[in-house]
Amino acid sequence: MHALAFVADYIPQLAKFSPDLWAVSLCTVDGQRRRKAGILPSLEDLLFYTIAEGQERIPVHKFITALKATGLRTGDPRLKECMDVLRLTLQNTSDGVMLDKELFKKCVQSNIVLLTQAFRKKFVIPDFVPFTSHIDELYESAKKLSGGQVADYIPQLAKFSPDLWAVSLCTVDGQRHSVGDTKVPFCLQSCVKPLKYAIAVNDLGTEYVHRYVGKEPSGLRFNKLFLNEDDKPHNPMVNAGAIVITSLIKVNNAVSCLFSYGNVSCTGIVLFQSERETGDRNFAIGYYLKEKKLCSLEVTSESASVMAATLANGGFCPITGERVLSPEAVRNTLSLMHSCGMYDFSGQFAFYVGLPAKSGVAGGILLVVPNVMGVMCWSPPLDKLGNSVRGIQFCTDLVSLCNFHNYDNLRHFAKKLDPRREGGDQRVKSVINLLFAAYTGDVSALRRFALSSMDMEQRDYDSRTALHVAAAEGSGILFHGMLA
Repeated sequence: MHALAFVADYIPQLAKFSPDLWAVSLCTVDGQRRRKAGILPSLEDLLFYTIAEGQERIPVHKFITALKATGLRTGDPRLKECMDVLRLTLQNTSDGVMLDKELFKKCVQSNIVLLTQAFRKKFVIPDFVPFTSHIDELYESAKKLSGGQVADYIPQLAKFSPDLWAVSLCTVDGQRHSVGDTKVPFCLQSCVKPLKYAIAVNDLGTEYVHRYVGKEPSGLRFNKLFLNEDDKPHNPMVNAGAIVITSLIKVNNAVSCLFSYGNVSCTGIVLFQSERETGDRNFAIGYYLKEKKLCSLEVTSESASVMAATLANGGFCPITGERVLSPEAVRNTLSLMHSCGMYDFSGQFAFYVGLPAKSGVAGGILLVVPNVMGVMCWSPPLDKLGNSVRGIQFCTDLVSLCNFHNYDNLRHFAKKLDPRREGGDQRVKSVINLLFAAYTGDVSALRRFALSSMDMEQRDYDSRTALHVAAAEGSGILFHGMLA
């Protein structure tokens, strides 16, 4: 800036700008734009402006609240650098609870790509808070159910209260939500069958695994002493098939690979003894697992939802980014869960819910919405077919509300919510919001729209852009300077 130049101060909004600001933009005849590097605000700056909403400093609690609204958690391993720097910064800051722009940028710069994605609503569920409100409503509705019986043929399972009820979800982008008794550990029981099968296929291949086990629904009870015409168990989701699959894999290596994140432990001898007293049909597998010092995997609904999300995400753990399973293993597993995963209710579940799932006698239902999210429902009371009463109701209600059924049409769905889209007519809403911000001179909102990749040159029914509106209101230079 020329030494004799000065900032216009007769318009208060213009007087706020630093005299050191300087930007140049050009537009070629074919519409291509060129901007001088370093002039545009950085992603860190835009993120700060978005959260600060016109303030010079951001309270830490406000940042954390805004972060959680996107579906991310402060304990997310992908945000470790950000949270570490935040804690260190707070320790070395006198006021301890406020972040100015420089401190904020220092905190977020290591994870700015993920954070920008989150705040630009580029995750699979863009409006996460409204979606989780629906989940909570479905949870409360199912909570009212009182039918079913807690499995008592395994004494250890009979100890659980019939009032326990938990739902946790994890999306393919690592957005997480839990409601209910989500910290109470329980045994996966048969919910582990698809996971073990996936590991076997991942390690050994489809052809090798299916030398020993079939792919068809059996039409028989899950613990039936019966093989198919080739003298193989019908599929990996019945006990005979699961026993064969377990014999093919190295349990310890598989568990550490697939369950590398979350609260997973082994109940070991307690469940083994409980099974041993009542499970003659599973005696052989009991001895095998005793040798491996493992009987039933104990999880919480939260950690199990991450396992389901790994299947929804094509074998990549959404929380760690690690490839755990091959695409082939995931595809095979979801196919068998869809056709065989819900005991003698599998056909009806496929008809009404239309999603891959696996239930267990501890009351869990592992549900996968491919390419969207994984869900773990857990409530001990079971129906006569061995499935969680509340879990079945929740899954049915979820698909009644959202177009998650495998055969719901995403373009021509009617009367169903699609959480993968932003609510309402997004184009009309964005034009209205953009032009109103320009009309009122709301620079904070305009910066937020720019951060969210909104087309800043959208036009209304009169072909007016936000710049037209801003110019008409006397703030056109301000608006153009922000975009430059």
